[in-house]
Amino acid sequence: MSEWKILITDGLDSNGVAILKKSADVVEMTGISPEDLIKQVVDFDALIIRGRTKVTTAVFEAAKNLKVVGRAGVGVDNIDLAAAKTHGVTVVNSPMATTTAVAELTMALMLSAVRQIALADSSIKAGKWLKKELEGFELSGKTLGVIGFGRIGASVAKRAAAFDMTILGYDPMVPADEITSRGGNPVTLDELLQQSDLITMHLPLTDETRGMINSDAFSKMKKGIYLICAARGGVIDEAALLEALNSGKVAGAALDVFAAEPPGLTDLVTHPKLVCTPHVGAQTIEAQRRASNDIAEEVLAALNGQSLRWKVT
Repeated sequence: MSEWKILITDGLDSNGVAILKKSADVVEMTGISPEDLIKQVVDFDALIIRGRTKVTTAVFEAAKNLKVVGRAGVGVDNIDLAAAKTHGVTVVNSPMATTTAVAELTMALMLSAVRQIALADSSIKAGKWLKKELEGFELSGKTLGVIGFGRIGASVAKRAAAFDMTILGYDPMVPADEITSRGGNPVTLDELLQQSDLITMHLPLTDETRGMINSDAFSKMKKGIYLICAARGGVIDEAALLEALNSGKVAGAALDVFAAEPPGLTDLVTHPKLVCTPHVGAQTIEAQRRASNDIAEEVLAALNGQSLRWKVT
């Protein structure tokens, strides 16, 4: 058995666990508390997490042997990257694994919002027949603004194009010609906000993106806009979104992510014009299997000093 010791705290598909066990001692502590994580992480060489576990400065300080943190999925906002760098710990993720799952959920949220699927379902189950009230909105012929034109944004654009939508793309990290090659029409953020009939967001939560869709952004949008977000909670100012829904500026919204999760029964969550799901973008059998395999291989590569495909820091 290898000298490496690996701790898994948020669960991992059995395929990935099997890959790890061929080369390391693996301990699973699914659902471990932040306090217990600090106590238990001391002797481990690698830590594998998903979105629940927060890898804070205190965790890095306690983890004297830690060499790599693996995030099974894309987002790494629950890892203190500055602390990882300070302590010489490599951070890797598995960004390719969940692309299809998140793109497909985005389309599902989009269709649910414009056709009021959640209200239609709940009303008929309550014995109501709201046929005349549930007038929808077709995607065909509409303009979709995609904020964040990376892998997921481009995958959403490809699917939206099949609905005969015009695609606008904004991403300061992606060259205009690359946005074009991925199926979008490159525009500025203001142009996207002003011209879109629907907007979907696919970007990480950073100091630059936090609250970027705020009251000022809503003021630039068309009246009756639809807003979709299956990226990261916090990129939308939720108070501003609630105000925009109440005023009618936003005709409908669909969120898979929230600034605080779970968000509780807030006025936004219970709003009749909001469709919401509990951060399930990556929750498909296929995506979880890919994420688990990818992160298992990447963590082992990091431990063995091999080249890395998805090094974050």
